[in-house]
Amino acid sequence: MHSSAVFLIEFGAVILGLGLLGRLAGRFQFSPIPLYLLAGLAFGEGGLLPLGASEEFVAIGAEIGVVLLLLMLGLEYTASDLVSNLKTQYPAGLVDATLNALPGAVMALLLGWGPVEAVVLAGVTWISSSGVIAKVLRDLGRLGNRETPVILSILVLEDLAMAIYLPIVTALLAGVGLAAGSVTLAIALGVAGLVLFVAVRFGRHISRFVSSDDPEKLLLVVLGLTLLVAGIAQQLQVSAAVGAFLVGIALTGSVAEGTHNLLSPLRDLFAAVFFVFFGLHTDPASIPPVLLPALALAVVTACTKVATGYWAARRAGISVKGRWRAGGTLVARGEFSIVIAGLAVTAGIEPSLGPLATAYVLILVIIGPLTARYTEPLARRLIRPKPAAAPAADTAPTEPKARESQRG
Repeated sequence: MHSSAVFLIEFGAVILGLGLLGRLAGRFQFSPIPLYLLAGLAFGEGGLLPLGASEEFVAIGAEIGVVLLLLMLGLEYTASDLVSNLKTQYPAGLVDATLNALPGAVMALLLGWGPVEAVVLAGVTWISSSGVIAKVLRDLGRLGNRETPVILSILVLEDLAMAIYLPIVTALLAGVGLAAGSVTLAIALGVAGLVLFVAVRFGRHISRFVSSDDPEKLLLVVLGLTLLVAGIAQQLQVSAAVGAFLVGIALTGSVAEGTHNLLSPLRDLFAAVFFVFFGLHTDPASIPPVLLPALALAVVTACTKVATGYWAARRAGISVKGRWRAGGTLVARGEFSIVIAGLAVTAGIEPSLGPLATAYVLILVIIGPLTARYTEPLARRLIRPKPAAAPAADTAPTEPKARESQRG
């Protein structure tokens, strides 16, 4: 059969299957992300129906999916929102790094690995999945919740921290000298700072430049600009997700609203492809030998992420319900963790690190949507408020307190 025909059949089957899985998840009011991931396992190496002709296209679609997810998330906020949130939430970023990177480093040392492996595994456990969390927030209808800016601030701080972390890890894995590593780090920091400055300082001009009454022209200009900035950022050792997110916050007013409406279907398509691609590159046979340490690490760092989100939301004055929702939403790991583990695998260091990181991310990318949905109601059920003291006989009963709003 002609290769183009095989490609169309394979890719068409994948998209059709994703659509059916999405309908199934919608019927049970459940996020489709775990189902998309399991579909990737089925179509990947060692799965039931491995892909051949369409795998390269799926890989490109997955990269576009992450970019679009972060672009759409950035459209929800303005540059002034970002700056104010970063100024107020940077302590949460420090708490996040301490609570969630330390377990990974400790686990590596307990397994008898070296310091370089400890730094790598610390990054794997530290960084939440911006792509997964962005889709979870949208699926659960929480983009307008009061705790969402807190979640977003932590994610942005993590993504920006990657501009520092990735060059350092790359230098450690390559064994380069201090001078070469310093140059790489300086370039990464300069690019990240430049993109942020342009987004904050010239956001209105950018919106005016891309604005158009013709939906076709608006779609082409915004999509092209986003992919261009994301690609340049990634080429210069800065996250493509950071570039896409900053493009999103640079667009304001009617341009942001029109872009959101035009790109929503594309985002949904390519985001689903991203989760399939994640599963494609996981051999199910490599998971069982490292399942126990991965599970232990997942349990510990799920709790530390919940603690991070709860603390950050409490510091921001969010209600108790919102604090638990913030913590549960941050649990998922994904694209950055796999990128970090991939660097280590390519460098040929500890052979067990790749499978351990893969199993760890698989567990949390499946658990993450569940903790986002159920952490708050579960905490409310387990941690019941203490009953108020009975009023004295000669005292009139007081009015009951108003219930907290669902949006916290």
